[in-house]
Amino acid sequence: MNRRLFVKSSLLGSAGVALALNSQSEEQAQPAAAPPAAKDTLPKGRIGKLEVSRLILGGNLLTHYTHSRDLQYVYRLAAQYNTDEKILETLALAEKQGINTLSMHNPPHPISVLRRYRKERGGKIQWIICPTAPPEPDMAKYREHVEELIKDGCEAIYLWGVHADSLVAQGKMDLLAKAVELPKEFGVPSGVGGHSLEVVKACEKEGIKADFYIKTFHHHSYPTAPKPEQVKEPYNEFPGYWCASPSETAEVMKSVKKPWIAFKTMAAGAIPPKNAFRYAFNNGADFVLAGMFDFEIAEDTQFAREAIASYQQRARPWTA
Repeated sequence: MNRRLFVKSSLLGSAGVALALNSQSEEQAQPAAAPPAAKDTLPKGRIGKLEVSRLILGGNLLTHYTHSRDLQYVYRLAAQYNTDEKILETLALAEKQGINTLSMHNPPHPISVLRRYRKERGGKIQWIICPTAPPEPDMAKYREHVEELIKDGCEAIYLWGVHADSLVAQGKMDLLAKAVELPKEFGVPSGVGGHSLEVVKACEKEGIKADFYIKTFHHHSYPTAPKPEQVKEPYNEFPGYWCASPSETAEVMKSVKKPWIAFKTMAAGAIPPKNAFRYAFNNGADFVLAGMFDFEIAEDTQFAREAIASYQQRARPWTA
């Protein structure tokens, strides 16, 4: 081959590679539509009229909040990885694996991404959202948040655990009751979140008409778990724990006849999901709310399926 033919063939080859790469880039740039549910889908339960997958996609990673203790760079790392496009992909992957519901609070930008997923990608994943507005006597700001969520098509609303913990500690059960009743005006299930077990106890004692509870639940058998003398509050970042009394929580929830969504089951990543899900489902949770990056979803969903199948007969019967 002479030099001219060599150059010509090299240029043609380079052009071919460029065209192939360009075609691949265009293909990757196409927005991913919401995929059909997986054939081996997740078992579901009911909250009011909603049919909810027993594994629910948690929202902290979608809002870039990681509970990373003093590892501040992890927050930035999560934000760099979970771009808007990556979040849209994550929602689609969750639906593909049979997760039909997510739960998070309502910061404006992440909520706008959820809207995009529905409007632009045809996503069907359901929302269980907690407004961050504080419940005050006039309930004006809280109502504003609730009405915005209803307008967006939110399927269920609950009182944020941070607010519920505080209201119960202050004995303001009247405000808690108002916060629970408000979403019911719009015909959606209304629940109560909490880190403190006193939230569930007080709601049950006072007859608060919550449709479901979202309560933290994880064991303390992990390397960075608190020592008994360190457990002084319902939750703490240093050492990291979010369920102060797991055995008491399991015992109290046995008498509760309302659906229970367990969250922080992995103690913010300290407990492996397989172990965490088995503990939660075996000890009475009807649903597990778990934060997952896109690359964790398929494996975590399989762990959930296995855990649910293993614990059909439990000390606390399924209530949903």
